Amino acid sequence: MYTFSGKLKTVSLVLMIIGALSIGYGFFSAPKTTEDVEQAMAHGNGGHGEATATHEEAGVHGDVAQEAHSADEAQGHLEHLLHQGQNRPWAAFFISAFFFLMISVCVLVFYAIQWAAQAGWSIVLFRIMEGITAFILPGSILLFIFLLASGFHVNHIYVWMAEGTFDPASANYDAIIDGKSWWLNTPGWLIRSFIYLFVYNLFRFMLRKNSLALDESGDIRIYKRNFNLAVAFIVLFGIFELFMSFDWLMSLDPHWYSQLYSFYVFASVLVSGITTIALVTIYLKQKGVLPFVNSSHIHDLAKYMFGFSIFWTYFFFDQFMLQWYANIPEEAAYFFPRLIGSYQLPFISMLVMNFVFPILILMNSDFKRVPWFVVAAGLVILTGHYIDIFQLISPATVGDSWSIGIPELGSLVFFLGLFIFVVFSAISKAPLHAKGNPFMKESEIYHY
Repeated sequence: MYTFSGKLKTVSLVLMIIGALSIGYGFFSAPKTTEDVEQAMAHGNGGHGEATATHEEAGVHGDVAQEAHSADEAQGHLEHLLHQGQNRPWAAFFISAFFFLMISVCVLVFYAIQWAAQAGWSIVLFRIMEGITAFILPGSILLFIFLLASGFHVNHIYVWMAEGTFDPASANYDAIIDGKSWWLNTPGWLIRSFIYLFVYNLFRFMLRKNSLALDESGDIRIYKRNFNLAVAFIVLFGIFELFMSFDWLMSLDPHWYSQLYSFYVFASVLVSGITTIALVTIYLKQKGVLPFVNSSHIHDLAKYMFGFSIFWTYFFFDQFMLQWYANIPEEAAYFFPRLIGSYQLPFISMLVMNFVFPILILMNSDFKRVPWFVVAAGLVILTGHYIDIFQLISPATVGDSWSIGIPELGSLVFFLGLFIFVVFSAISKAPLHAKGNPFMKESEIYHY
């Protein structure tokens, strides 16, 4: 039985406090008026371009004085920069909230796959997976608060929610977005988001409840019940992930579209989830509370980390090559700020960390059994995929005004602290040995 140490608990609470204060500072320091924007421009502040900030789709470049042909144009550009500045703490919160929530959801997917496949090797890791999935509930609540704030126009994250977008009589009317109004409408968007989160929490609750009940009774009917639930969840998640990626991420750029996008996002968060399982397992193994976990289990987790890193690269290359090479304006516009614009550094960096580094470190089979190698590779992979989510969201929300500063680091630290607290609290509430599972013995003697 694992005991959540006071030291780790203190660390998680300190991270949450520092993170919460930093998030608050991010909102407090965000520009309130266009005068604040002009003042920031005059002092040369603002990350990567408050003086030359652009809208990703409009392709506006240069400062206001050079490009504004009228007072109205200049004012409109200042308002656009104001919205980008105000979006920054919201975008930072969204990036971290989405990243950590989807880590826990994808761990639930991986957990369900083990049940559905009746896998034997992974049973010794079930309690760890269940502990990580405990974050789905608080993560869902925080993300849904953000979605509600967006839906009620507290922020300017989703451009399709702007006033007049669907009104032909408005100066803001957008015929392309209006053509998608049957799907992109705030009530439907919020209802779908609630359904996604509710289903994830419901299946997590039922799978965890049955798993613990199986320990108590050893009743094979409970095992079969979880098998059926796991199959149902995998099917539902496969459907939901397609729509969820479009609703929450792709709709940030409502003129752009990609049939591969949902698979790309899934690959990114799935490898992050598996990496998290490996890191938590190695931590608990070092604490001496997982004597039944051996180097073969670590090897297989590292093998999945390596394999799904290649899987992610496949979708990255497919989507990028087809759209950039075709050079269709509405498609290439998505990659312009990322490949040759102000996001070039994070774009190239995350490719190196998510593909090149795993290839160099985890290709060798022997290295997959060395805990510190797996930890080092895992930390790089998680950093790379956080940057991946960052570059998926930021270009459409903060434009060239992006920066890795207090709002971004504060949100990351807050959610990291909350994640540690929730996950290790959940792990400490049940025995780590899933003794009721009929494949437990096979898992204990597993050797590769």
